[in-house]
Formats: sequence, structure tokens, C-alpha cells
Amino acid sequence: MKNLLETQNVVKKFGDFTALDGISISVPENSIYGLLGPNGAGKTTLIRIINQITMPDKGKVLFNGRNLQPDDVHIIGYLPEERGLYKNMKVGEQAIYLAMLKGMSKQDAKKALKYWFEKFGITSWWNKKLQELSKGQAQKIQFIITVMHNPKLLIFDEVFSGFDPINANLIRDEILELRKNGATIIFSTHRMESVEELCDDIALINNGKKILEGNLIDIKKQFKSNTFEIGLKTEDKERIKKELSLNYEIEEANFKTLEDELKLLVKVPNDNPKELINYLNNKGILNHFVELIPTANDIFIQAVNKNN
Repeated sequence: MKNLLETQNVVKKFGDFTALDGISISVPENSIYGLLGPNGAGKTTLIRIINQITMPDKGKVLFNGRNLQPDDVHIIGYLPEERGLYKNMKVGEQAIYLAMLKGMSKQDAKKALKYWFEKFGITSWWNKKLQELSKGQAQKIQFIITVMHNPKLLIFDEVFSGFDPINANLIRDEILELRKNGATIIFSTHRMESVEELCDDIALINNGKKILEGNLIDIKKQFKSNTFEIGLKTEDKERIKKELSLNYEIEEANFKTLEDELKLLVKVPNDNPKELINYLNNKGILNHFVELIPTANDIFIQAVNKNN
């Protein structure tokens, strides 16, 4: 798959502090790419370099196979974690102003804004000042301003901050629609459930270094432990636990069921649980058998702890 954006051995220092230490990432075209890491890992610094707000000390950024150019700002949309709208300026006026900074004509900006304001049902906000809106309402305006010029690359930093669940779902659906229509999206967040829902690929940064990158499904396969959650209805729990422990690593499990069952986590030494299933079916009623697939949250914690 073609990469829309690449960073190659990017280094950024602030005095004696190294914020980025040779970061190389590859963002596939028409994908949602999760840029993840703990607080202070270097994510925002990298995003600022991609947006040409600051420049790297070493390394380079490639956009569509060539060096990133100053004019590329017109085909990049950036929604920062720290929002930057003018509180005392009317919503419509500043939206047009910011769209024109992205290279849109006033006429095209008005047309695009009309579309988005009608889509979100917020046409009555046009002449309101930002300070009259709630945090979530202001977030909607910021989102519209970020996407209204149809950028090829969108960068969302904690996009769901301030949204209630209904509006978070609205924005999530719009992000998926933008990807469907051809946009490439870099998505930085600490909400791992959003990573699970949205991201095709991820990179994990810690202490200024990349420690993990790739397709999320492939990374899950790398981190899976062949552990299965079982719920077995039986009158002979202790004997079955003893027999299982002779061939498998087992431990007590805690999950919700409707029956009084033997609940265990069983680690299968190979990738084929058929023998385990046959054994359990012969010992009782197997009501629950689920492989524990590592979540993005599990991978995040495990990789960062190992790196530290």
C-alpha cells in the first residue's frame, strides 16, 4: 500500500532534552493511523513537525513521496488538543477567515460552511460568539473548520475531548466517512476504545522513540498468548482443575455468567484448542469458550512497561 506520509529518522531537541530520537513512521494512504504513547512521549512534537509549526533538527518528512512543502498546509487539516478559536469573534466570521487562511475563496468557504452547519443542525450558531457556546459546541465548530477544505491528510489530537457520547458517536461516524471519501487520518488519543473502533494501523512512541508500528490486527496476533476464557457447568470442579493443570497453565477467571460454572483462564501451548474443547465437552456443559484477544489497551501497557 502506498504511504501518504513518512517521517525518516526525525530528531528534535529542546536544549538538553531529546523530544524525538530518530522517529520513522509510515502512514498508509486512505487509512486511519493511531499515533499513540504516554504523556510526554513526543507525539505532539511530531505532529507539530508534520504541520510545519516547528522544524526537525535532523531527518525529514515526506508527503506523497516528496519532501514536505510549505504550501502543503493547504491540504492538511489539524485539530490540536489545545483548541485555538477566538472567543469574542462570531462563529461564522472566524470560520470563513480560517478557511481563507487554508487557501479557500470566501465564496467556497461559505458554501462549505453552509453544508457542514446544515449537516450538524447548527445554522443558528452562525452569528453567535464562541464564548456563548458550550465546550462541546465549540468542539463541533473546531471540527468543521478542520475538515471543511477537504484536506488529503487530517490530524486529530484528542478529537473526542469535551463531547458527550451522542456527539462523540457523531464525530466518529464523520471520521469514518472522511476516510471512506479518500482522506488519510492521523489519530492521536489516550482513549484506547477509540483506537479499537477506528484505527487500521498504529505507532507507539515512548520516551521519544518508536517502540511499535504496524497493522493493528497483525500486532494483536503478535501479542496474543493463546489464552482462553472457559465456563464449564460441572459437578466436579476441583478434579477438573487438577486434571487441566497437568497439561495447561490455568488460573481462576472472573466474568459474568448465568450459571454456577467453573471459570478458568487456560493457556494452550499451541495454536489449536481442539483437544481442550474435546476434553471439556466430555466433562460437562461448555457454556463459555472465548479466546482472549489482546486489546489496544493491553498492548499499550505491555509494550510501554517492557520498554521502560
